[in-house]
Amino acid sequence: TLARIICRFYDVSSGQVLIGGNDIGNFKQAHLRDQIGVVPQDTVLFNESIYYNISYGKPEASKAEIISVAKASKLHDFIMSLEKDYETIVGERGLKLSGGEKQRIGIARAILKDPPILIFDEATSSLDTKTEQEIQNSLNKISKGRTVLMIAHRLSTVVSANKILVMQNGAIVEEGDHKNLISSKGIYASMWQRQNR
Repeated sequence: TLARIICRFYDVSSGQVLIGGNDIGNFKQAHLRDQIGVVPQDTVLFNESIYYNISYGKPEASKAEIISVAKASKLHDFIMSLEKDYETIVGERGLKLSGGEKQRIGIARAILKDPPILIFDEATSSLDTKTEQEIQNSLNKISKGRTVLMIAHRLSTVVSANKILVMQNGAIVEEGDHKNLISSKGIYASMWQRQNR
């Protein structure tokens, strides 16, 4: 819901959403969406090459830029292991790729777009823990100087966030950084304990 509101798929009926102190209702939708990169849980892929699917984030990108973002999203080595490397066709909706490989293409695409606002909606949910940690390290570097909204149920994804908002039944019930939320022994702390058993 938060991601959809920020992208203005629908407008709020009360309150305000501000970016840089400006109400997003005052922005044209197309201009606002140009400033946002979204990595959804289920990345939409075209029945085209891996290169084409990554470059969709910035069609005029150079091959060096494509390779750079593929490396940042821990995808390059996998691509180079394929017979046609970057020219490999992914199949309808990416059916020739695993969920994690599709998510990494989505991450590469968003990084390539280079927007000031990034939204990751369960963007690493299909990745194994090691790959998630490697991508998290890349995302931490890429996130500098940007606003990043990371929606996650796996709390290891949000540990390093400046601010964590805990939502329950459509309302924010806790907020703070990881350390403060753990010490407050609330919902976040109990979720953290359960996930670390």
